[in-house]
Amino acid sequence: MGVVKAAVKSKEEIWTAAPFVPSNPILRKLKIAAAGCTGCPLWKTGTQTVFGEGQPEAKVLFVGEQPGNDEDLQGKPFVGPAGKLLDKCLEEAGIDRQQVYVTNAVKHFKWEPSGKRRLHKKPNPREIAACRP
Repeated sequence: MGVVKAAVKSKEEIWTAAPFVPSNPILRKLKIAAAGCTGCPLWKTGTQTVFGEGQPEAKVLFVGEQPGNDEDLQGKPFVGPAGKLLDKCLEEAGIDRQQVYVTNAVKHFKWEPSGKRRLHKKPNPREIAACRP
């Protein structure tokens, strides 16, 4: 299954996750839909989709750029170094992490190989826009 072509504009395909958004898009349905999303090429490099987690009714929402290597391998957001820093900051602020919602602008890890390591590569505006729906 390839990248969804939603429209053609100036001979450049438009990437979008919109066709994967279910009717009545509650978080449970969105998580299932995101797992099968091929709306941009990032699904090819990520080990798995990393969906957000936490309280759907949370008053605090943290949105990162993208999952990192640890998040990609574990399938959970904010579990790597940035997540550990977030946990420390939340603790110091007296905020229970279970009472917030954490997610990323894109749901797959974009990386490039460097020996045996996978180095973070910033998602481009098209990839971010594709994940917006």
